[in-house]
Amino acid sequence: MSPALSRLVDAARRTPPVTLATAAAAFLASLYVVAWPFTRAHLPPITDLPFHAAAMSILRHYFDPAFHFREQFTVELLKAPYWTMHGLGALLALVMPITAAAKVCSALLLACLPAGLSVLFRGMRKSPLLGLLGLPFVWNTLTHWGFLNFMAALGLFAAVVGFALMVVDAPTRRRQVWLGVSLLLVFSTHIFRFPFAVAAVVGTGVVMYPATRRFRPLIAPLLPSLVPFGIWLLVRDKELSASGMEPIHVHLERLQEVRGFLFGALTSPDELRLADATYWIVGAAMAACLVSGLLEGRWRRLSAPERWWAAGVTVLPLCIAAVFLGLYLTLPMQIGIWWYVYPREVLAALFVAVAICPDLPRAPLARVPILGAVAYASVAQAALVAREWGAYDATTRDFEQITRELPPAPRLGYLVWDRSDPHFKSPAYIHLPAWVQAEQGGWLSFHFVSWNAWPIRYRAGGQAGGSPDPRGDIPPETPLRFEWTPERFDLRTRGAFFDWFLVKRLGAPDPRFAREAQLKLVDHVGAWWLYHREP
Repeated sequence: MSPALSRLVDAARRTPPVTLATAAAAFLASLYVVAWPFTRAHLPPITDLPFHAAAMSILRHYFDPAFHFREQFTVELLKAPYWTMHGLGALLALVMPITAAAKVCSALLLACLPAGLSVLFRGMRKSPLLGLLGLPFVWNTLTHWGFLNFMAALGLFAAVVGFALMVVDAPTRRRQVWLGVSLLLVFSTHIFRFPFAVAAVVGTGVVMYPATRRFRPLIAPLLPSLVPFGIWLLVRDKELSASGMEPIHVHLERLQEVRGFLFGALTSPDELRLADATYWIVGAAMAACLVSGLLEGRWRRLSAPERWWAAGVTVLPLCIAAVFLGLYLTLPMQIGIWWYVYPREVLAALFVAVAICPDLPRAPLARVPILGAVAYASVAQAALVAREWGAYDATTRDFEQITRELPPAPRLGYLVWDRSDPHFKSPAYIHLPAWVQAEQGGWLSFHFVSWNAWPIRYRAGGQAGGSPDPRGDIPPETPLRFEWTPERFDLRTRGAFFDWFLVKRLGAPDPRFAREAQLKLVDHVGAWWLYHREP
């Protein structure tokens, strides 16, 4: 038996059975919340996930000539360090189908929320079981839009603060390594969260200094991530800057919009009903922890350094949450190519703010109702999401049937006129055809990589329409928000690159295709129409 496993077994033997059972139940509840909805839909209704899956497939099959990825794309890791999701998905795709890899990867990213919060509470000298307070944040509006990198980065940010607290509390080489690794993961998961993570580490050292008299142990863990960050600042593209940012103003009216930004993905009124219940349950759980602490007289038994520590770990999350709230009230909706900017920050503020929760009661049995209530609220949310995903899954059968007509690696132009599903407020269908590239390879008429915000880029030169060969290896350039305006797709210019056309349109087909003699209708299933260019 390895030393680490031996220590784990010894710790389990010394732990009361109630505590072990509670920890096991917390793990199972977390697993259900982050994973169960993914079992209810073959193609999850997460708006941006098809393109994330396509990026995973590009990395996985980059050297496979049957997919035709290498002739289209280059990989430039330092120009846009969004590596974690697509790299992890590509590794998973080595042992499972790309669809399953995308779903497992997404669940792991969402699991960073409770896991990161658990590390934060551990660093605060509180019970890691309070990480369950991160579960109610898993299925929110941002998740259904597909901001999975951001969601994972929030959990990793919390872990960074937790490891920073551990380092200043009792510095060890292992804790410093974990802090350095967590900072690197934030850097490679969501670059715009990284400066906040660095600032949080410095802020942790400053806020906690009266209690610890330590700051220097935090310096070394910063260096491994600051070096690649500095390189990125030198080589980054203009797309990853704040160009075109609107003037900053304070918008207090946004305080009234918080509820919708947190939970506004489903059309079912049950979502907001469960959200309201969750607010009360989380608030009651935090109040119960406060009352139990008062009844146990914890504050009276603290030494002077311990009181400084308790004050510091209360002030720290409040300060961080205040920064994120300030960003929510001041940032614009769009910065350059980045959209839905300020709504993200209110989720970050509330996620960090729950860390002010006092520790759980000392008695193991007294912890059960508090943690059970939080788990119940989170499981109920996940069950609702799973129900809606199951209903959506039936509507994608037509898409799966008609795409079987496509050959491997097709040159596919797609036009999605009807983007919405009645179960979701987000446009669940708008990027659905990207699953074709993820599973079969080939070319797409619109792609996220055209924004130069990912490490995967179209190759320079060979652009269709911009070289002597009108077909080229690279699809024609598309203007910003092209995917939202299929009427801008010109079949005789931009469309000349493609052999296959997939159209989602309720009722009658797109009349433009009837006017093109070379384009023949291959199949019509539900609202999907498939055309092929014949010689």
